[in-house]
Amino acid sequence: MTEKGMIRARQEVLPKAGRNVRLMVTCLCDAFFDDVARATVEVLEHLGCTVDVPADQTCCGQPAFNAGDWAAARAVARHALKVFAGEGPVVVPSGSCARMASHGALMLFEREADRDVAAGLAERSFELADFIVRELSVTS
Repeated sequence: MTEKGMIRARQEVLPKAGRNVRLMVTCLCDAFFDDVARATVEVLEHLGCTVDVPADQTCCGQPAFNAGDWAAARAVARHALKVFAGEGPVVVPSGSCARMASHGALMLFEREADRDVAAGLAERSFELADFIVRELSVTS
C-alpha cells in the first residue's frame, strides 16, 4: 500500500523464457473452451515463449483410452505422435490430456514398435502450470 492507501501493482520483471514451445490445444479447447487456448498462448508469449500451434492436431486419444477402445486410442494417439514429433516442449493446458500424453500413451504403446516415439513425447509434454513453474522457473 502506498501512503495514500492505494494498492500499487507489482512491477517486477518476469523472466523471459526465450523458448520455442508447441501447444497441444486438446479437443476440449477445440470443442468447448477455445478461450483457454487463446489465454494459454497469451500467457506463454508474455513469459517470452514463441508458441507454435500445429494446425493438423486433433486429440491425445484419451476419450477412447478411457472407454477401453485402445485400438481407436492408438490410432488417434499415433496422429498426435506425428504432429508433435521432433524436439522441444509440448505444453498442454489440460491436466488430464497432459497425463495422457506423458503416461497413458506409454501404456498404449507398451508393446508397439513406436513405443520409443511415445516415450519421447511423454518426456517433452508438460501441463501448462507445471511448465511455467518447472521449466520457466516462474514461482510468483
